[in-house]
Amino acid sequence: MDVSADLTELGRTFITVVSAGVKSILDIGRTLEFLETQGVSVVGYGTDDFPAFFTAKSGHKAPSRLDTAAQCASMIHYNELLNMKNGIIIANPIPENLAADGEEIERAIQKALKEAEEKEIVGRDITPFLLKRLAELTEGKSLAANLALVKNNARVAAEIAVELAKLKTA
Repeated sequence: MDVSADLTELGRTFITVVSAGVKSILDIGRTLEFLETQGVSVVGYGTDDFPAFFTAKSGHKAPSRLDTAAQCASMIHYNELLNMKNGIIIANPIPENLAADGEEIERAIQKALKEAEEKEIVGRDITPFLLKRLAELTEGKSLAANLALVKNNARVAAEIAVELAKLKTA
């Protein structure tokens, strides 16, 4: 099992990451299970379904749910007061109107994975290869969704930061 170092680091570093889930090229169920074993708090932001990066739904249930930036800030604040050492993931789904088509993405992923295997692309070279092929196979739709989710994550992270600052100055 190839586990990215950032996942283990989340289990031992107090940090909050706002993300559109994990890359849909990964095994989402296993990733969520691994995060749980590392003690990482995973929260669906306004959703019960863990997002799949390019799409709002992965078919995997989010371990917990918070609906507002203030609720997320409160969780971060109290984790800090309790001197928790683990990270937090705020799984923020891409807005439906900006999401890529889930079936199209999955077909492209499977094709790109097969091509990577045939070309013997492994290790750290696989993710850049897969993302490039996804953009090509979806005629740029995956890239457009990626840009949209980055902007959405930045917006939500900023809202949480404002609420956290209010708690720290109260």
